[in-house]
Amino acid sequence: MNLDINPTVLFLTSYPPRECGIATFTQDMLKALTNQFGSFYNFKICALEEDFGCQRVYPDEVIATLNTRNLKSCADLAEQLNNDPSISVICLQHEFGLFGGEMGDHVLAFLYSITKPVVITMHTVLPDPSAERKKLVRNMASTAHKLVVMTHQSAKILCDEYDIEEAQVSVIPHGTHLTLWQDAVQLKEKYGLSGKKVLSTFGLLSANKGIENAIEALAKIKESIPDAMYLILGKTHPVVVQHEGEQYREKLLAQVERLGLEKHVRFVNKYLALDELLEYLSLTDTYLFVSKDPNQAVSGTFTYAMSCGCPIISTPMPHAQEMLKAHMGVLLEKFDQSDEIAEAAIRILSNDHLQHHMSQNAYYHTRDAIWQNVAVKYTHLFKETNDSSEVLSYDLPEVNLEHVRKLTTPMGMIQFANFGVPDLTSGYTLDDNARALIAACMHYHNLRESESLSLLETYLDFVVSCQQADGSFLNYVDKDGNFTTQNDEVNLDDAAMRAVWSLGSVVQHHKILPSDLVTKAKLALVRSLLVAREVDSPRARAFAIKGLYAYYEVEPDKIVLETIDHLALGLLDKFNGVATPEWTWFEDYLTYANSVLSEGMMYAYLVTRKEEYQQVAYASFDFLLRHLYVKDDQIKVISNNGWMMKGATSLDGGEQPIDVCYTVMALSLFYQVSHKHSYQEKLQAAFSWYLGNNHLSQIIYNPITGGCFDGLEKDHVNQNQGAESTVCYLIARLQMELEQYAIKKTTHNYRIMVGQGYSVTRESLVGRSVA
Repeated sequence: MNLDINPTVLFLTSYPPRECGIATFTQDMLKALTNQFGSFYNFKICALEEDFGCQRVYPDEVIATLNTRNLKSCADLAEQLNNDPSISVICLQHEFGLFGGEMGDHVLAFLYSITKPVVITMHTVLPDPSAERKKLVRNMASTAHKLVVMTHQSAKILCDEYDIEEAQVSVIPHGTHLTLWQDAVQLKEKYGLSGKKVLSTFGLLSANKGIENAIEALAKIKESIPDAMYLILGKTHPVVVQHEGEQYREKLLAQVERLGLEKHVRFVNKYLALDELLEYLSLTDTYLFVSKDPNQAVSGTFTYAMSCGCPIISTPMPHAQEMLKAHMGVLLEKFDQSDEIAEAAIRILSNDHLQHHMSQNAYYHTRDAIWQNVAVKYTHLFKETNDSSEVLSYDLPEVNLEHVRKLTTPMGMIQFANFGVPDLTSGYTLDDNARALIAACMHYHNLRESESLSLLETYLDFVVSCQQADGSFLNYVDKDGNFTTQNDEVNLDDAAMRAVWSLGSVVQHHKILPSDLVTKAKLALVRSLLVAREVDSPRARAFAIKGLYAYYEVEPDKIVLETIDHLALGLLDKFNGVATPEWTWFEDYLTYANSVLSEGMMYAYLVTRKEEYQQVAYASFDFLLRHLYVKDDQIKVISNNGWMMKGATSLDGGEQPIDVCYTVMALSLFYQVSHKHSYQEKLQAAFSWYLGNNHLSQIIYNPITGGCFDGLEKDHVNQNQGAESTVCYLIARLQMELEQYAIKKTTHNYRIMVGQGYSVTRESLVGRSVA
């Protein structure tokens, strides 16, 4: 509970409605930062003005403007910021042309005067600097805590050619938007491009864009690809218009007419809204980045195109050399070579398989650069810069069922997805539908929405349909609703007892659910009791205990109590047979869903009151947490790459959303029982794993659809979004909803107690149980 005012990060930058790439960059980043960390930091803007007499009307986040051509104004601004105690960090977006003076050296008047920590994002890093440019950059660096660049090549230039210390340079990629894998056919129809092979280029037009080379190449491309259409997206750069008008665009129009390409080129002469831009890029078959500038360090247009799944043909500017691999497009050998552009475009556009392969790879390769991931990296940098000891808090995303709906058919929840597209051929499992049933119960409990009740009924029907006459369950169902041969080849105990857990969850919510659904769940659970007593898998026993505990809360049946005790005794025997002072666990290894074993023992204690169950619950769970929290504020679950044998260490990568979910649930229970604040702190850290608090600092959930990526590997995130990961994220997210409610209620009680004259400290609230 933070009762302090949030510190402010102030961006010194150009900003919309000013039309320039850095302005758009900052606006996109600010939106991501505010959505993810708005409860930890305030993010504000000081907008850079070029003193050309324009009067811009800025949005509310702009709290100041700076005339960069006025040297005294730069120093005066620094003095004002120095006297503002709310400002914690300055993040300066630097381009040499943004500031007045020789090569923009007015920036030094600000940097020499400011006493707040400064992070400088360098959008341009020129190689082979003159003595004057090198001196300017080194002077800037001497005032900054960090210099941020967007490519490793730029970092190398700073270190090797400007003599900047490597430790002072951070590489954070240019951000891009998290786009969905879209249907290009439908988008082409929407924009009147049906049947066309679409090439495109976008950005503010200027002579260094090299578009005349692309148009010249198009004359050759259309001979092999008669339905080729080239989209030139964007208006002329405002600074270019101011100095030379529309000469460049008029030159391009004349070239199109001279080459007879009027039916093959379309100019979209406007500053495109984001949604429209992303749709144009998503329907593009090949993107042409034909800049003439060999020193262009980074390009947002290039990154945006890749992130929309565009195969790229690019001149060899530094950003493309670093980002563009052969399986994502074509890196041209030279600048100003229309023949080379034409040859590459014909090769891609004439081969649908190659085009699709490049498209998927380009899309996948840019996931680490989506704005949400860039925001995580910048926020960690701000916190480091400010030298704050406070644990970084992540804002909870909105609960979103869009991907859950996509995965769900009238039969149940589909097992797998390719990226975000459900794969119906993968069929269905009891596992996934049981988890989905638990999530639907939680969602209906929290939000009382009719949609979640409808989903709940679908998943309950699926679970019940998998139960056999003897009370057992089958797990695997094909797309047509038939049980598959996998059911004869795999041990089904874990899946069956996960079903018991889900049925118990329905019964537990009997006060708010329709009675016919509760009765259906009760009957199925009771039929499974004999089967539950026979399972031997530790996790199956724990899942069963969770379901039976939920049932017992509503129906305190003696047979159910005896079954819980029987299952817990089995877990106790396994613990006593393996545990040593150094290894207080149930098995000689840690695999998946480990925390459910300790959680099962705690639930068994709560109904039997047998102290040995509680002792084992605490001993095993605390042992597990020591292996999951290498750092107190970051979880690293056991890798599925070989798991973790006794006496060994867990490998990097192979972290699964299901394990984080189960850890969140267990931590919640242990906090409720023990009131130990350390469990609550670890709970917050565990859930923030989904939000970017992990070894890659990348989000594991999809904020557009509410889906969840399938795993965190050593150097990338698995972008498929299947049922297990998506539902486990949703369960964890809904659990956090309950935790937030408890915190708010505690805060409310705090205020009431203070109002009634009690002496209350923050420490006196720690561990207070909230019903």
